[in-house]
Formats: sequence, structure tokens, C-alpha cells
Amino acid sequence: MVQPGLVVVDKAPDMTSHDVVARVRRLAGTRKVGHAGTLDPMATGVLVLGVERATRLLGHLMLTEKAYVATIRLGVSTTTDDAEGEVTATATTDGVDPDDVRAALARFVGDIEQVPTAVSAIKVDGKRAYARVRDGEQVELKARPVTIHELVVHEVALPDVRISVRCSSGTYVRAIARDLGAALGVGGHLTALRRTAVGPFDLSVARTLEQLSENVTVLPIADAARSTFPVVELDEEQAAHVRFGRALDLALPADGPHAVFAPGGEFLALYERRGQQARPVAVFV
Repeated sequence: MVQPGLVVVDKAPDMTSHDVVARVRRLAGTRKVGHAGTLDPMATGVLVLGVERATRLLGHLMLTEKAYVATIRLGVSTTTDDAEGEVTATATTDGVDPDDVRAALARFVGDIEQVPTAVSAIKVDGKRAYARVRDGEQVELKARPVTIHELVVHEVALPDVRISVRCSSGTYVRAIARDLGAALGVGGHLTALRRTAVGPFDLSVARTLEQLSENVTVLPIADAARSTFPVVELDEEQAAHVRFGRALDLALPADGPHAVFAPGGEFLALYERRGQQARPVAVFV
């Protein structure tokens, strides 16, 4: 059985995130495997998994920023806003000016209100939106705030547009394709999506399932915590208190979770600032 930590997978197409979890469970020899954030079957790229007690770390990981490369096809709208859905409308792109495409995409950068794609995992009255769509229901989701930190247009070769996006968690790149098509009056959908980074974890540290079948590469939980959270080194007395989940009279440098470590380098817990003290969010020892 492998040590607790993170496994960063380069997901292949036509697999669900659950398929990847099932494979890694077999490879790692443990049932305790979970994933942070899903990838659609069509999409490829970075999927972060936790193994053993690191599964408890997943919900706290500050994986708020994600990066993608994507291809948008203009002139065709689909039920799912990507190539897996049924075509609902088509239009010619002959009159579309590439400069207008760039200008429309530039307006998506920054803090925006985005309506999620209807076939998302968002719950509507306790039921996933995609399940309602699958059952033939009309689903209208409310716009929610997201942040597009950067959107680079690499190529406009109509009807296709190739872009890269750096965005907050909760952003739907499929919705960008849909909204670009709507802004240009021709419709649009996503034909390819590759996630290149999730938080600090990018393709340089990701491994395919084939590579993992030869050697299960696990980023130890201490290294994962150091790379993701602000770090606080404790003395022996403070570390002893943390092992019992006690509050510390300690001024943390910022808001949000901090990874606290024993003098020998052992990762102990996540603590956050509450009033004048530091209190545990999750203890891992």
C-alpha cells in the first residue's frame, strides 16, 4: 500500500473522473482514494487525487485557480455546449470577423457573472442539473460570479478558435464557448478541452494511468501541504498541543488555512486564524 499523499493524473479522453479513481484504487491497493474537482469525459489533463488520509486534504486544498487550453467551434450550438451534445442550431461563420472574435473574448476577462452550462453537477432542488436534463427537463441555472484571470487567443481559424484560459474554480469553459457564440450571433460549442494546471499542480508533475501502472507516483502529504498552503513551523510544545487539536496562541500571517509542521518536518494539521488564536481546521496525526 502506498503512502498518504496526492496523485496527479494526466487524464485520458473518454474516461470519467470516477473511472480514474477506480483505476488508482487498484494501482495503489486502497479504497481510500478521492479526487478534487471533476473533468468531463471529453476533457483531458490534470486531475488531482488524494490517497489514504490525504483524501481529507482535498476539500481544503486551495486549488482555486485552474488553467486550460480549449478549442471552440463557432456556428454550431449543442445541448451540452460541447461536442458530446446534440446539435440544436447551425449558422454560417462567413460574416464573422476574427477581430470581432478577439474583442468578444476580451470582454470575458475579469470578474464576470457566468451562467453554468445546463449539464453541470450543480444541484437544483436536490438533483444534479445534468440528471434533470437527461430526464428531459428544461434547466435554467442562475448566473454566478467567476473570475477569468487571463484569456489568450492563440488562433482564429474559423469556424475554430483556439484559446488558453486561467480562471477561478467554478468557471465553465463550455459556457465561454456558448457565450462567445451568442455574442457573435452564430452559436458555439467546445470541441476540445485540456486542463493544464490545478492550483500549483501542472502537467509537468502529472502522470498518465499507463505511467502510474508502472510506478505509482505519490506526492507525500507533507510536500503537498507545503506546495499548497502557507507554512508555519512550530516548536515542540506547540506541536504537542496540535496533536490534541488544541488552539494555539499564535498569530498566523494571513487568513485561510495554514499548514503547520513539527520541528522534524512532520505535517501535523491545517490551522486558521480565529480572533487572536489559531484553531484547527483539520488534524492529520
